[in-house]
Amino acid sequence: MLNELMEKKEKKVEYIELIYDLIFVYIIGRNNSLLHHFEGGFVEAKAFFAYVLCTLAVIQIWNFSTFYINMFGKNRAREYIFLFINMYLLYFIGQGTTIHWQRFQSQYHIAWGLILINIAIQYIFELKNQRENSVNIKTIKKILFALLFESALVFIAAIPNVVLGIVFSALAIISGIVLTSLSRKKDNEGSQIDFSHLTERAMLYVVFTFGEMIIAISSYFTGNGKFNISVIYFSLMAFLIVAALFLSYGFVYDNLIDRENAKNSMLYMVIHIFIIFALNNITASLEFMREEKIDLIPKMIFLVASLVLYYLFLFSLKGYAKCSCKPSRKFILSNLALAFLFIILMIIFRENMHINIFISVLFVFSVYIILYASYKKIKNKYTEE
Repeated sequence: MLNELMEKKEKKVEYIELIYDLIFVYIIGRNNSLLHHFEGGFVEAKAFFAYVLCTLAVIQIWNFSTFYINMFGKNRAREYIFLFINMYLLYFIGQGTTIHWQRFQSQYHIAWGLILINIAIQYIFELKNQRENSVNIKTIKKILFALLFESALVFIAAIPNVVLGIVFSALAIISGIVLTSLSRKKDNEGSQIDFSHLTERAMLYVVFTFGEMIIAISSYFTGNGKFNISVIYFSLMAFLIVAALFLSYGFVYDNLIDRENAKNSMLYMVIHIFIIFALNNITASLEFMREEKIDLIPKMIFLVASLVLYYLFLFSLKGYAKCSCKPSRKFILSNLALAFLFIILMIIFRENMHINIFISVLFVFSVYIILYASYKKIKNKYTEE
């Protein structure tokens, strides 16, 4: 078995996976549209809560699909059929992603539940194929339990009742995250998990999310066709923020992640749920910066919290770094101090948009510089040895 695993070819991302991801680009836009309903100087509470639940639910669906394809996907007709069924059902989720979600409560949750059942059926088919691999059988049973348990909660949430919808949607998402995290504490010998493929799939979803962010900041370039210093300044600042965020993730992915030595691939994907969620929040916060209906304090807090959340989960990937590249105590303390300084300065200059967006640019590039310098220092050290 060990020799078989050693000879296993690296799994490549298939075209069908990229096509499948395109539906999630549409869903990201629908989720972000929930945040364009304002009340009392910020997003309506019900709209924000719906945004959080819908965003996490959709990313989780993508996570379940990706993990199945990673372990058992062989580019077969059966997989195409199941993926296209999920894509079709996701349109109903997209349509139901609205401020008036109560009207679409049954539609949204039935589609969500059917998607989970769809993925579970694929795992059931694999039980027979994996009879000689006890590790995979054990993993499949745990994932099946997570999928079926979550789908049961989702179908309960489909009952036309506001309280049931909210409570059981939240419980479904939480149960999915917890159960999948616990389903595989480590990747043992005999597993069919291709960690390199998982990292590539997660990276592509992050890239799609950055694509939505790039579209969102296009509003910063809106002018009257004449030379406008304010338009140039704010558009440049917004662009630099996006660039620095992308550089940091790209640097971690290209230089730090050890794609040949997975310790807990499930946790890696769960961390990416929150990285993507944080990026969606940053996208919304950059749009808020130009929204006059939102008060200065709420938009500043949302931007700060979104950026800190992004880096918190990005650096949570430290457990997957190459041994020689794991962040040192100095690196962690430097970033904590930088984050604290960033928060303080944003509070002090909360009423000056020109200054606080510049502070945001300094913050994201400072994090990248610390990251880059730390890696180069470690690399030079090992080169000399």
